[in-house]
Amino acid sequence: MEDATDAGIYARESSYLDRYVQLGAASGRVLSVSVPDTPESNAEDDHPVLDRIFEYLDGLDPVAFDDVQVALTVPTDQRAVLEQVREIPYGDQLDVETLAQVTPTLDADEQSDHTTVRTALAENPAPILIPDHRVRDGPSALPPAVEQKLRSLEEL
Repeated sequence: MEDATDAGIYARESSYLDRYVQLGAASGRVLSVSVPDTPESNAEDDHPVLDRIFEYLDGLDPVAFDDVQVALTVPTDQRAVLEQVREIPYGDQLDVETLAQVTPTLDADEQSDHTTVRTALAENPAPILIPDHRVRDGPSALPPAVEQKLRSLEEL
């Protein structure tokens, strides 16, 4: 991946989303992705991961983010879920039950593990990079209108 070592907050306005895309980065890792109406006042607009996100939002070609390092500071079971979500290819989708089945630390027959999946999706610190919009019956960390635009972009 391109050098992403600059620590800080980065944001750029997306006409497709009608919002800003904002990310926090440190030590070569993305800490967070959000889509605020207004960016942080100290946000800069030049970051290679933002460039890739905007290439994705252009919708001309599928863009993968599997080489972008995301710092996941979430409980272990939630981390396992989010790591599986990163494996869902562009244009594909799973449901919560299937996601629980393919997550090694979970049992798809346990309702508590379905709750773990839903919690991980809702608290996803880096949506778009961890594409929770590809889980069709789960919550997303993104606002519903943004989630729907991403689903439309990928024809889900």
